[in-house]
Amino acid sequence: MAPSSSAKKVAKLASRGKGKKIRFQGGSVFPIAVALVVILGLLAIVYGRQSRPAGGVGAPYVGDATTTVDTHWHIAYGMYVCDTFQPKLTGTKEETGLDASGHTVLLNDKFKLLGIHSHGDGIIHYHPYSTKASGNRAKLGVFLDVYDVKLTDTDLVLPADQGSDKWSTKTTKCDGKATELRVRVWPHYDKKNVFHDVVTDFNNIRVTNDGMVMVIAFTAKGADIPMPDWAAQLPTLGANDNGNVNPTVTTTIPIGAVPTTTAVGGSTPASTPATGGTTAGGSSAPTTTSATVSTSTTTPASTTTGG
Repeated sequence: MAPSSSAKKVAKLASRGKGKKIRFQGGSVFPIAVALVVILGLLAIVYGRQSRPAGGVGAPYVGDATTTVDTHWHIAYGMYVCDTFQPKLTGTKEETGLDASGHTVLLNDKFKLLGIHSHGDGIIHYHPYSTKASGNRAKLGVFLDVYDVKLTDTDLVLPADQGSDKWSTKTTKCDGKATELRVRVWPHYDKKNVFHDVVTDFNNIRVTNDGMVMVIAFTAKGADIPMPDWAAQLPTLGANDNGNVNPTVTTTIPIGAVPTTTAVGGSTPASTPATGGTTAGGSSAPTTTSATVSTSTTTPASTTTGG
């Protein structure tokens, strides 16, 4: 059967193209540029994955029978509204019960997973049960989550079992003044002049060492934030819960590093502000004598809520 005319045309065109190079319109610059973009993109992805810290690694470590590192840290905390410290969160979250098989189990699912809690003493007892609360995942938000406390850039809300109080910078004033939320962080409870203020993303404030102090402050804009007086009791309170806080030596273990002991005494280091925060320290550090520290169970009279 004779080949069709269309087949002959295809064969003829194919023979004409033999030995000729295919060229992109506009030259070779565009395909080279595309190839470079693809290669750089792949390199960036590989670098990002290699340099990204793994979740939950480093100190504080998950305690187990094989580690010799003390993972039971204590951090003093307080909630300071206008000019008064609010009552400390109650409940240890360590309540137990029996499951369907008759085994004793922890009843609070969040505490069972995270292990972070308090004893009604104004102290965060930080001994992680899993990598979800250890290392670079050790944060203020882990503790607040266990107690169902909501903290955003504008609102501080307590759950029903803690009084259901709510303070919002949109509606709540202190002595008729506009308000703001900040968290003041002292790396060491025995160094009141070394601190920094965080003004956003509070739940991601890192727990980096034993003996820290954190105060969630809802105050008039620019007001001073004092350290709670119970922070000075960290050594005693820590010892009462199988932990230990030394006023002159604090264990600080950088992520991925071998545990080391760093002396706290000596010259006062300059504080480093967290992202979005401001720094105060040295001779400019505020005193706490101008603020009234109280653990009254009533909301201070200076707090007003309105539109």
